[in-house]
This record gives sequence, C-alpha cells and structure tokens, in this order.
Amino acid sequence: MPELCVCSGCSMKILILGCGQVGSAVAKSLAQQPNNDVTVIDINAAAIQRLSDSLDIQTLIGSCTSPYILQAAHIEDCDLLLALTGHDETNLVACQLASRLYNTPESIARVRQAELVNAIANANEDEDEGEINQNIFDVSYYIRPEQLVTEQLFGLFQYHQVLQVLSFDDDSARLTVVQAQAGGAMIGKKLEQMQDVLTERGKGKYDCQVSAIYRNNRLIIPQQETAIIEGDEIYVLARTEHMTQVLRLFRPDEDLGRRVMIAGGGNIGYRLAKLLEPSCNVKIIEHGQARAEWLADNLNNTLVLQGSATDESLLTQENIDEIDVFCALTNDDEDNVMSSLLANNLGAKQIMTIINRTSYVDLLQGNQIDIVVSPHLITIGSILSHIRRGDMVAVYPLRHGTAEAIEVILHGDRKTSKLVGRRLQEIKLPNSCYFAAVGRKGEWVMAHKRDWILQEGDHVIFFVAQSRYVQELEKTIAVKFGFF
Repeated sequence: MPELCVCSGCSMKILILGCGQVGSAVAKSLAQQPNNDVTVIDINAAAIQRLSDSLDIQTLIGSCTSPYILQAAHIEDCDLLLALTGHDETNLVACQLASRLYNTPESIARVRQAELVNAIANANEDEDEGEINQNIFDVSYYIRPEQLVTEQLFGLFQYHQVLQVLSFDDDSARLTVVQAQAGGAMIGKKLEQMQDVLTERGKGKYDCQVSAIYRNNRLIIPQQETAIIEGDEIYVLARTEHMTQVLRLFRPDEDLGRRVMIAGGGNIGYRLAKLLEPSCNVKIIEHGQARAEWLADNLNNTLVLQGSATDESLLTQENIDEIDVFCALTNDDEDNVMSSLLANNLGAKQIMTIINRTSYVDLLQGNQIDIVVSPHLITIGSILSHIRRGDMVAVYPLRHGTAEAIEVILHGDRKTSKLVGRRLQEIKLPNSCYFAAVGRKGEWVMAHKRDWILQEGDHVIFFVAQSRYVQELEKTIAVKFGFF
C-alpha cells in the first residue's frame, strides 16, 4: 500500500463524505493545516451550512454516492477520500466508485459493523497462497469505531482506577493516565527520587517516564525537581509488563473491580461484556426485549436484564451499591449521563460513560462521572494516524483533543533526517512537543536517558501538549527528498 506524502510542503486535496460529528471534527483538524484543500459533502443542508460558516473549506450538498456530486467536488483531483458517513454501505460504495471511476489513490472508510469487515477480509483471502487479493471495495484502510472504543474501555479494566490506557508498538509499551492518590510511593517526592524508590521496593529493573503532569488543569512539564502531590494527573509511560508495578508509585495497590454493570446492550456493550465475563461478574441492562433475548443467547456468563438503566428501582434491586464499575454505553448521551449520575448517587464505586458530544465531556468528567470516553475522539485519532505526514503508527487525542500522544517510525539518516543519528539531548523539538520513549527491536528506552542516539527504524513516542504544534512536529519528523 503506498504511503501518503511525507513532504511538509506538499498540498493535499482531501474529500470528506459526511459532516456528522466525526466528519466535522476531522474536517476542522485538517482545515487547520494550510496545505490542505478540504471539501465536505453531505445530504444534510443545515449541517453543511453550519460547517461552511465555521471553517474555510468547500462544501457541497448532495448524495455521497452520486457521480454527479462527486464530479462537482472534483474527485478526479482528489488525493484522499474519507468516507465518514453514519452508513456503512454508503461509505463502501463511495470508496469503490472513487477508485474505479476516478482512480482516487487513497481511501478510508468508517465501518461500524465488525462482521462486515470480517466478511470482506475473508472474501479477499486467497486460501492457496494465504495472501490478500485486491480489496473488493477498494478501501485503503478501515476504521471501526465500535471496536476502537471497546478496546479502550477494556484497557481501563486492566488496572485499578486509571483514567486512560494507550498502547504502542503492538502493545509492548503503554501510556497510562492516573490520578496521584495518598498511599502512592512517590507522593511528596521529587521525580529525581523515582529510581531510588523503585530500587527500594525491589523493582529497580523497571523504568518509566513521566511525560506530563496536570495540576488543577494546568500543564507541568516534568523536571527532576518536580514533586508529585496528591490529585496530580500523571501521564506515565512504561513497558506493558511493568505498568502494574509502576502505577504503585502514584496510588495504593488495590484489587481490581470485578463486579461490573453495563447499561446498553448494543455492539459496544455486548463486546465489552464478552471480554469481561471470563474474569468479572457482569450484569448488562438492555431496554429492547428482542436485543435482550439475543444477548442472553450469545453471552455465556453475563446476567442480562431487560429494562432501563435510569430506573432507580431496578438498580436498587440489582444491588447497585455493591457494583465496582458502572458503564453507561447506550447510543443516547442524555441516557448515559442520567444513568451514570443515578448509579453514582446509589453507591456504585466507579462510573464510566461514553459521550459523543465533546462539549459534554469537559462538564462531566471528574465530577460525579469518573471516566468519560469520547468515541469520536478515538475515531479521529485512528484516522489521523493514516493521514498525518510521516510514518505515524498511532495518534491518540488526550485531554479531550487539546493534546496528543504520537508514535512515529523514523526513516532516513543524519543527512536526510533532523532526528536520525542524533542524541535526544541535542534535538530541539517544536514548542509543546516532548520525547516520551524510544522503542528499538522490542526494547524501550525512556526519554530521560538523554544521551540515547536515534536510529532509522526506531519507534519514537512524542507527547504534544498543544495539538496546534503537531504540524511543526511533522516537519521535524519528515525525511528530506534526498532520502528517496
């Protein structure tokens, strides 16, 4: 599969299909980069007008699968097609039309039905050669929002009371967001003492990197003399197998919550229950009778309840006060908020909820709702990892999209790259951009080892405190033309 251009000076014509919350957010992100020429198509005239009023982009009203509309958007000159409507069939047909009629070089399709993607993969597999033939829909990359959300939710259950878990390089390293609590070994200590604390606890072989600290919503760039205080929001990176021990530096070691109640038996609720039921006591509440019956038939060790998660009597009857984690995972933001607040008032120990409206996220998290997960931000991060300049493996929006964690594979040499062949301490990164760790052949070196020399093929994790500086980071990562 050809990669998108890594040259920071090149312009890219991008056609986005769908201006729902995902399409609009992606359009906003891409329009902020001066070299991008963005056009958005949607059948919803009111939504198109709102987007046109707020962004300097081109818009068209019409069907995303109409050849007439696609031609009006000059699809023949398009470098990248993003099919992000809420309908899988529309996205797939549009990608196929773009490829076969207009030779669009790259396309990304948002597909919600996991079974559809699996069926496509199975249909494309050559049983004799074990290779993938031409994609029947000519899609370069599939984005599966529900799977991405489920994976992130499941990651939160791997550790006690963490706010976010991000995976890098085939999950060999993780960045975990944790709130410092009384009882953590590093509370009241400076970061320069961290290695000594690890050694005292018999864990000197472990290493980690505190990439950022937020104190009262204000960013603190970690320095050796920085002290950890209770309430700090810590962004700590370590090898995956070491993370459990590393987290003990910042909060007491407690048992994981094993009693889980899930509100909403849709695709996300079902998949999460399927992952949790081997190790947890899971109850799931589903309003629809037919769906509840289906869940009961397809889940092995999960108690399925038909009813509403906003029904106080039902929650009380099911001993909500004994539940370790309550997850509100319906498709309705208001229902998720109300059921979460009710569960919190009735005694559930930890509350997780998914919220689609980004404006709600800031209002809710940290008050009566412990963790708010935004499916749209997760989806946007996955899309950006494919379309950002440079060989980006992963892009994770943080703090509701204002910051990012980025994994990049380095290419080139000392002549063609600003990074390769240089020590970490001699590299000047753009404002708000910081090294977190370097991965090489499965081994990870934390960024506090400033004399480490970067090599071609290294996986580098960056923490970007302000997303508006990502473009400058892309220029730093980019390989000069001499490399090619």
